[in-house]
Amino acid sequence: MQRPTPDVVILATGGTIAGVADQPGDNVGYRAAQLGVRQLIQAVPSLDARVLQAEQIAQVDSKDMEHAIWLALAQRVQHHLARTEVAGVVITHGTDTLEETAYFLQRVLAPSKPVVLTAAMRPATALLRDGPQNLLDAVSVAQEPSARGVVAVLAGTVHSAWDVRKVHSYRVDAFSSGDAGAIARIEEGRCRMFRDWPSGVAFGVHRLPADTAQWPVVEIVTSHAGASGALVRAGVAAGVQGLVVAGSGNGHVHVSLEAELLAAQSRGVAVVRCTRCLNGPVSSRTEGVLRSAQTLTPVQARIEVMLELLARRH
Repeated sequence: MQRPTPDVVILATGGTIAGVADQPGDNVGYRAAQLGVRQLIQAVPSLDARVLQAEQIAQVDSKDMEHAIWLALAQRVQHHLARTEVAGVVITHGTDTLEETAYFLQRVLAPSKPVVLTAAMRPATALLRDGPQNLLDAVSVAQEPSARGVVAVLAGTVHSAWDVRKVHSYRVDAFSSGDAGAIARIEEGRCRMFRDWPSGVAFGVHRLPADTAQWPVVEIVTSHAGASGALVRAGVAAGVQGLVVAGSGNGHVHVSLEAELLAAQSRGVAVVRCTRCLNGPVSSRTEGVLRSAQTLTPVQARIEVMLELLARRH
């Protein structure tokens, strides 16, 4: 008898969820990105009843995430979502840059089907590992009939790609949606909804250069006591095309750093202003000459500037 066509595709990229340690009690000294996607699935017996297809897109510690992996992910996600028999896509990822990948995929794809990123704070060899439950929950969300857009599923919570951010370096419940709040909680494989799924207009994968070396160079600098602007000067000299400044409080920027940012802006560098605070927007000021990123985090604003610069080429 012919096996049914898979209805959830799992794309693996490595991360702690695929990590191993020499000692089961070691939740810190592990090697990330060691197990393949098939091993991750086999660790969750409840997935035996699901119809799945799996691909290994990359095998990296997510601190080393690259634009080339983002491009490959976007292309494969787009390919699979176009298949009528596919209900959704799950991406296993490291926690360090999960929020960046989620935002990038939402902006580029704005999918009408669910794309669910999941991860783990503890390696696969831990005594109390969180990866298997997170993967099971992610597949459940990918099969949720009403689901759409890019979300992250961790510790029983569904976060929108627009709002998710890592807020703790060690705890299992390391992610938050800030002021916006979570989309849903997962209870026995079902979503208890609090607000709508993410939506938006897709930038389009076809507009991303195949050679990621041609993507705009956009860097992040931080305002702090005694900020000199030396990094801005160095960046401009190196040819950066965009700069995001993580300001203090309501996006406030040290006077010396602001002077260098204004000089860079006058030379054609795209500059936007965020806050280094975990929550809250950067309220626009009528006298402000550095553009506000509003509610975007610095890493989200970096992606936004990069896409903005790419759009200018078309």
